[in-house]
Amino acid sequence: MTEAHFIPQPYTKTLENGSVSWQSPSNIALVKYWGKYGEQLPKNASISFTLSNCHTKTTLSFEKATSTEDFQFEVYLDGKKEEGFEPKIQKFFERIERYVPFLKDYKFKIETSNSFPHSSGIASSASGMSALALCLLSIEKQLASEEISKEFFNKKASFLARLGSGSACRSIKGPLIVWGKHADIEGSSNLFGTKYPFEVHDNFKNYQDTILLVDKGEKQVSSTIGHNLMHDHPFSEQRFQQANDNLSKLIPVLKEGNISKFIKIIESEALSLHAMMMTSMPYFILMKPNTLEIINRIWNFRKETKSNVCFTLDAGANVHVLYPEAEKETVSTFIEAELKPFCKNGEYIHDQTGNGSTTL
Repeated sequence: MTEAHFIPQPYTKTLENGSVSWQSPSNIALVKYWGKYGEQLPKNASISFTLSNCHTKTTLSFEKATSTEDFQFEVYLDGKKEEGFEPKIQKFFERIERYVPFLKDYKFKIETSNSFPHSSGIASSASGMSALALCLLSIEKQLASEEISKEFFNKKASFLARLGSGSACRSIKGPLIVWGKHADIEGSSNLFGTKYPFEVHDNFKNYQDTILLVDKGEKQVSSTIGHNLMHDHPFSEQRFQQANDNLSKLIPVLKEGNISKFIKIIESEALSLHAMMMTSMPYFILMKPNTLEIINRIWNFRKETKSNVCFTLDAGANVHVLYPEAEKETVSTFIEAELKPFCKNGEYIHDQTGNGSTTL
């Protein structure tokens, strides 16, 4: 498919007003994408676990606009008007207008709330932008002259979400989503996320993710700036190759249920992501002392108990503790006893893999 497939035929139906609501989850990348080109396209393929408990609920209300010269919208977070979000939505609407040509015909009220603390380091842009994209697709479905299939609906929602936030395209469905063209995965695309098509061992079903909130402040480095640092990075091409190779290695691992090999790939990916930021110009260390303390304690616990617990990181200080459902009780006890003291205000969030977005 190409971008042109997502440009709709002229609408034949009209709507005066209405509202639609979606709930969409965050996701955590196992093989990371870091570096993009063109309009939100990834330099390497990635794969992620779709989460369940960490989600965004968005209601999009609309009424006919009196003027169609500009985008008209207001954004509310937890009932409070948030003008700080407006530039990002403005840019998003500018990017997608070609594919959603009714945007200037309506005045929108975007009401959103997260199940997790804002600026907690959890990817709220992924859940938020995917929820908004799904709301817009629901409106288009009501305006369209032809029936929109469920498959096309999900692809276009993922395509639009990507133009708001790259990782958002991986939040439409679950539990394992691939984004980025990869030679070993037929149907994979740079334009949208696709469900992982191969066999997955029971060891990886209902996988657990406890997010340790080490640092709850605003991001030290925005994702946009971070990705742009890859353009002139001395190790960027090797990193893109490494990520694609790791995704190839993960295919038999997921099929065979080999958790020890899974751990090596996933932890290496997390540390490689941070290594790229530490070796960029300008350079950043996004981990905090408590991040390193948690990692070392996970390694020690794994060595002493033969547990299958491991970690991954996003582009920040927080730690995602990953472990099989069979170890839920023992790892939860370990987190409460040994890792909680290194979380800000002792806060962490228990989550697990989920199946993606739902209409409300």
